Amino acid sequence: MLFSSMIFLWAFLPITLGLYYGVHILPISDADLKMKIKNGILLVASLFFYGFGSVKYLLLMIGAIVVDYIGGYFVAEEGGFLSHEGYNTKSNKTFRSLCLILTLTINLSILFIFKYLGMFADVNIVLPIGISFYTFQAISYVADVYRGRVKVQKNPLTFALYVSLFPQLIAGPIVQYKDVEEQMHGRIETEEGFVYGIKRFCYGLGKKVLLANTFAVVADQIWDMNVAQLGAPLAWLGMIAYTLQIYYDFSGYSDMAIGLGHMFGFSFKENFNYPYTATSIQDFWRRWHMSLSGFFRDYVYIPLGGSREGMARTYRNILIVFALTGIWHGANYTFWLWGAIYGVLLVFERAFFGKPLQKNLVNILNWIYTIFIVMVEWVIFRSDSVGQAFTYIGQLFTPGKAYTILSCLNARVWIALPIAILCSGWLQKLFGKMYKEHKENILIRIFDGAIQLTLLVLCIFSIAGGTYNPFIYFQF
Repeated sequence: MLFSSMIFLWAFLPITLGLYYGVHILPISDADLKMKIKNGILLVASLFFYGFGSVKYLLLMIGAIVVDYIGGYFVAEEGGFLSHEGYNTKSNKTFRSLCLILTLTINLSILFIFKYLGMFADVNIVLPIGISFYTFQAISYVADVYRGRVKVQKNPLTFALYVSLFPQLIAGPIVQYKDVEEQMHGRIETEEGFVYGIKRFCYGLGKKVLLANTFAVVADQIWDMNVAQLGAPLAWLGMIAYTLQIYYDFSGYSDMAIGLGHMFGFSFKENFNYPYTATSIQDFWRRWHMSLSGFFRDYVYIPLGGSREGMARTYRNILIVFALTGIWHGANYTFWLWGAIYGVLLVFERAFFGKPLQKNLVNILNWIYTIFIVMVEWVIFRSDSVGQAFTYIGQLFTPGKAYTILSCLNARVWIALPIAILCSGWLQKLFGKMYKEHKENILIRIFDGAIQLTLLVLCIFSIAGGTYNPFIYFQF
């Protein structure tokens, strides 16, 4: 089920919200019992949301939930299997470690089978939507329980809700258990939070439907051509279109997920911070897909030693993290090359030109350097093969007929292009502070509400007359 679908907007979401907030009018004085009922409603809704597309993949997710719930119980030092009297000895650390390794192995093996087995064997396996996201969330829980950062969750239904919660289930952000542990049973829904949730959802929906989908048509049209004969004008247009598509597609989903979370009383961390305004590759990765970067930082980079054991090991750890980042995205050498190049560039920035970039007062030069690399990297990411990627990059510098781009540009693209560029962070930088200072002004609130309503109406008309266009990160 898509957030940007009629069945979600007109049936699933209103019914779920109605049932959820209907609990408040029940003649029940016990707040804990009410929260359990609301969690139960969200769990049923989330399982229906995921199972709407395929029941067999719902069963796979439930299996993963069972494995990680049991795994958390066995790796916990306190509150788990080994915390009972007579079991709590130092020798049990080995047993806990073995249980951790076994649980992680099961999770990663499932991920390997569905994402990578087809690359090494002649089998056609359909990738379950969202498997990378909910698997990483479950892994974060088990690892944090093992390290004593969170308490073991003894209620299997509460743990199932954490893994399957529909707002961020399919394409993130990756929500670590430690960030929502208290919210699972102690959150408070407020009118302010609900209104903010609607706002974030409407803006996210607009990003996806009005901008990302518009650029998707252009990018797909150009990539479907003979790449070797594109010429510079078409090649640059395709690269720019995909650069804007993937940002507005993915950040739009994250906005909708965060907005939906607020509607139900949850507060998820931000996943994007205007990455296309970055002035270095390091800065870009502090702003892009921050939940994935945070996961690899907490569960790979820091356990490997981070930057605490000398520069050589720091560089090694960076390369490992970005190799895994590329591998996480799928079984294609283009993803692996994409991640490897970022790793090398980050090492070079740390070793050689990171400080000169910081000291450079002409920020526009830093931005040009960064955005050009990011766009070229997106060419590699989008291409079907490494050969196609390098052919496409070569076309960026090959003379071509300028008028050929007109076949890919219509009125909707001409309107969307300047809006997308300005709203990728530049307008927010100019007017963000002013907006925060005056956002409670009645005129600003009316204007804000009018924009949200306009976006919602435009999106509904676009969805009604459009074609199926899933989120890019559904494939990961």
